[in-house]
Amino acid sequence: MPRWPELLAGAVLRGLPGISTAALAVSVLAGCATLTEPVDQYVMVQTVEDHQQVVGVGCVLSNDVGRWFVTSPGRVQIRKSTAPLTVDCRRDDAWAFDQVDPKQNSSKWGNIILTAGTGQFIDRNTGAGFDYPATLTVILKRGAADSGRMAPPAGNTVY
Repeated sequence: MPRWPELLAGAVLRGLPGISTAALAVSVLAGCATLTEPVDQYVMVQTVEDHQQVVGVGCVLSNDVGRWFVTSPGRVQIRKSTAPLTVDCRRDDAWAFDQVDPKQNSSKWGNIILTAGTGQFIDRNTGAGFDYPATLTVILKRGAADSGRMAPPAGNTVY
């Protein structure tokens, strides 16, 4: 009759292929920001004119996956993307228009090391591996909004 240490050792060895498979799956998926990072992000929008904060300015933020409105200073939840975030702010004769590029977050190295680049490809499609700056400080200008202003991207009308 086998003793309990021998039974335990046999059970551990029989379960080893299942445990190693599970450990491999976890390590492969651990680097993928789509599984470990949120696809949404909060950003704070501040508007400044002549080194003074201006309150009550309406701002529309947009990228290729959505459009959001916030009154400055204010915080808004946006959807991450690899595309630039367009910021269009207006109040009376003060205006601002800017584009902010996302930066790759810390998931890049996990994707490269653990997933051999597969996670990087997935994160580029979902935007989860990228972050916009947490605070957007927008510099207001006075005068006609069309003077020296870049045109918004095609198909993305901003009011």
